[in-house]
Formats: sequence, structure tokens, C-alpha cells
Amino acid sequence: MKQIPECFATTPIVYAVGKSYQIMVPVTRETLMWAEVGGKCFYDDVNGIMRSNCTTHRMTVPMELLNAAGEYKICYRIVNERKPYFSDVSEAFEYYSVFYAVKSGNARFFHIADAHNQIDKPVAAAKAFGDIDFLVLNGDLPDHSGDIKNFTTIHRIAAEITNGEKPVVFSRGNHDMRGIYAENIAEHTPTDNGKSYYTFRLGSIWGMVLDCGEDKPDDHAEYGYTICCEDFRKRQTAFINDVIAHAECEYASEDVSRKLIFCHAPFSEKNRAPFDIEEETYGEWCRLLKEYVKPDLMICGHVHQAYVTNVGDALDAFGQPCTVVVGSAPGSSNATVEGRVGVKGVFVGTGVELEVGGFNVKFVGNDSKEYMKTNIKI
Repeated sequence: MKQIPECFATTPIVYAVGKSYQIMVPVTRETLMWAEVGGKCFYDDVNGIMRSNCTTHRMTVPMELLNAAGEYKICYRIVNERKPYFSDVSEAFEYYSVFYAVKSGNARFFHIADAHNQIDKPVAAAKAFGDIDFLVLNGDLPDHSGDIKNFTTIHRIAAEITNGEKPVVFSRGNHDMRGIYAENIAEHTPTDNGKSYYTFRLGSIWGMVLDCGEDKPDDHAEYGYTICCEDFRKRQTAFINDVIAHAECEYASEDVSRKLIFCHAPFSEKNRAPFDIEEETYGEWCRLLKEYVKPDLMICGHVHQAYVTNVGDALDAFGQPCTVVVGSAPGSSNATVEGRVGVKGVFVGTGVELEVGGFNVKFVGNDSKEYMKTNIKI
């Protein structure tokens, strides 16, 4: 990781949401912060009041501007004491970074999910895959949200792989919903006005992030009546329909060449009780995506094994809209099912290469081994 100021917990991270980047900077002490891109300032403020009572700063910058500039500055002041009058703050300091936008055409990215507070192994797996154009973090990076420090795991993984110089796509996982700080995760991660589901653009790639929430019924004893995911999923059905209604501005835009779906849980699969939830809702998601969006690839995590499911395979329970790659095996156990990858003690993530006519998909471990590769035609 690059040399960073003492008050930064990691380098800045550039997350892609919609047609903007959210530059996020976790900090170790109270600061005021803004970003400068192309001669314009973008403040971390609330209605004109600069934020300092926070541990993660967020500056939202138009994608087009940062892509063209190819660089950004993070400007900050240390807050010694914030008072009603004459607050005691330092002079302004600057941190500079280059930025490499995703170009139209072929690209390479690495997918990580289910790190469960591991940092070194997921980072090593990504580096073993080699140079990438963007990174995907697909849920359960922390083990839970019972400690606010766990959110730094997300940014640490992103920082050590991208150095704040390349875009990152983030998706929430079900373990991220557990613990006293789960309700605050939106303050520390990229969202679309607080929503954990959204679309994004990177070069000629259009993507959609969906969020299944928890993986058992809302009234399951494990949750202690702290969740309401059934209604949350219905709101996403409405979201998918809204995206379809505005297709020309989304996936049907003439400059879109690839369409990707990211979701922590592979919702096109049928699960045993008590995980057999929302089958009607998930079936509707599959139908809408397959009939209208027609994505080229969906990538998930959650299962703790890595494998590929084609349309019509045994695991295709609800009419999956495209090939599904379940792409994370955190090393908790060995895979026992043929065609799946899981190696005890080895973190396996997924590298994807976009090429003419399809994708090359590689399951790569932190031990630098390539455990499986396949070519997916579109």
C-alpha cells in the first residue's frame, strides 16, 4: 500500500455507483475533508456543514470528470477542537493520487467475497491473478458488524489491491447485517442515497448490484426480530422494474457492450430449509433480468465454494438469466462436490477477463495456484 497520511486508515478508495464515483477515506482521527478533481472541489458535507464527527469520509465526484482528469487530490484539515465559535483546526494538507479509468472494450477484474475479516489472503489471491482494471467486493468482507472497526476490513482489502488508483464495486453480504453497527454500514460503504442496490457504469460495462439481505426468514430466532428483509427485497423488485422502464439510460445505452450482475447470494438457486426463502421474489428477479435486461454474466459469493452454473443446469431453480459464477472459497473447508473448488486454508477468488465473444474465468488462490478456469461464451 502507498505511503499515506498518519490520519488515514487506508488510501482513499474510489467506488463506482451510478454515473459517479464515491471517494471514501477511513480516518483515525477527526478531520474535515474534500476532494479536488479537474479544478473543482467536492466536499464531505451535510447541507453546507463539513463533516468531522465520522470515521469514514465520502466525496461524490462525476465519473466523466474523474475519468478525464486521471488524478485527484484529497484535501483535509485536522480538527483539534470543534467549537461553536473559532474551532481549532490545522492548516490544509493534500494527498495526491493518479486514477486509471476503465476503458471501453476488454477489461480484467477480480472478485472477492466471504473474506470474513481475512485481509492478507484475499489480497494475495488478487495479486496472483495480476493487473486488473477494477475490483469487485461482493459481501461478507467483515465477519459481522458487531465491531465498527470491522468496516475497515472492506477498505483495507480495496486499498491494498487498488491503492485508490482503480475503481471498486461493492455489494453487501448477509453477515454484514449482523451486529449493533449493521444499521450504520451505509455510512462506511458506497450506496445510492443510502440504498445498497444500484446500477453503475465502468467503460462500456453496465452493471447492477442487488442485495438479498439475510438468508433465512425474518422471524428466524438467529436475528432476534432485528431485520425486515422481505419488504426490502420487494423494494428491489420495484427497482429492477424502474431500471427496465429507463433502459435507454441504463443497459440499453448504445455504448454498453457488457452487462454484469453482482449479488452476494446466488438467488437463482433453491436452498434447503430454513434457507428456502422468497422463492417467488427471486423467481421474479430472474424473470425480469432474463426477459428484459439479458445480462451476460452474474457473479455471486456466499456459498464458500467456487463453481459455475449454466442456464438449465441442476442448480438453475428459478430460470437464471445467464451463466452464474459463484466465485469465492474462503478456505474454511475442502469442496466435496465435483466441479466445485474449495481448499482448506486457501482463499480462492475469481479473476475475470472480458474478451471478444465472452469471458475467461479463473479461480485463483492466495497460494498463486489456478484451481480452475473456464471460457464462457455469450
